[in-house]
Amino acid sequence: MPQSRRLLLLLASLLTLTAPVFAGRLAIVIDDFGYRPHNENQVLAMPSAVAVAVLPNAPHAREMATKAHSGGHEVLIHLPMAPLSKQPLEKDTLRPEMSSSEIERIIREAVDKVPYAVGLNNHMGSAMTSSLFGMQKVMQALVHYDLWFLDSMTIGNSQSMRAASGTGVKVIKRKVFLDDTQNDADIRRQFNRAVDLARRNGSAIAIGHPHPSTVRVLQQMLYNLPPDITLVRPGSLLNEPQIDTSRPDQTPPKSATAGSTPRKPFRGVKMCKAKKPPEPVYADRVFSVLSDSVGQSALVVWFRQQWQGWGNAGASQTTRTGKE
Repeated sequence: MPQSRRLLLLLASLLTLTAPVFAGRLAIVIDDFGYRPHNENQVLAMPSAVAVAVLPNAPHAREMATKAHSGGHEVLIHLPMAPLSKQPLEKDTLRPEMSSSEIERIIREAVDKVPYAVGLNNHMGSAMTSSLFGMQKVMQALVHYDLWFLDSMTIGNSQSMRAASGTGVKVIKRKVFLDDTQNDADIRRQFNRAVDLARRNGSAIAIGHPHPSTVRVLQQMLYNLPPDITLVRPGSLLNEPQIDTSRPDQTPPKSATAGSTPRKPFRGVKMCKAKKPPEPVYADRVFSVLSDSVGQSALVVWFRQQWQGWGNAGASQTTRTGKE
């Protein structure tokens, strides 16, 4: 019996040494699809686990989404959302002050323009994603299309997870941007950072763009992943634990607060300047005005009416008794 137990332990040890252990799962998403088919086709030649995010108003949106789906890649809608910085906005950019019906219209049209989409992520969006009220309207719209949300995390205080609470919409988060610069060495460094995060945390999502430098680095590194890292679709990470690091934001959009501050209807009276100096008032005029005021007072008028009625009091009483 002891010998069989030792054999089992030895066999388990050998299997542990020989079998690959996948300590981390890495997902790659390439944004801004729909404008550069040449570069994008190079991305679609990569492993099918690489996902693509298509701008709905790009000229080649439908074409590239269809190609990506045919090649087994997950397709996301890369929806423009308002940034905090002042810059020109693309058509149908989501803004926090938009009504629910307007946001639903934009998402409905985006779903039509990007076929086969399984999720949605934000293009820019630091102002939109940091607005709880704005993101609640987005999540309510996504419920109708069974889409999950990949938060590109363009701002640390994103409200996406808080807004999705209770809706059933799954939220996952980007951990690394691959190409803040288009320098090969920097992109390689960011890729290795994503690998380290996947190893340490169990999974990581990296986002890049179809720049020639990004394509070049990915072509080299995706086929040389460490043995403890496996490339996965982002949709396979929907049940991974997510940590919400946001702070509560209860600030309504500007349109909701407009008119809520009480107005001041009384703005004061403007003083009119006399065109000529007033005439002097003499003492006899003062006594005349006082006499008129006293004569028209309620008390004096009452006494006068009583005085005039006393002479007819008997006749009035006789008349009233006869009628009764």
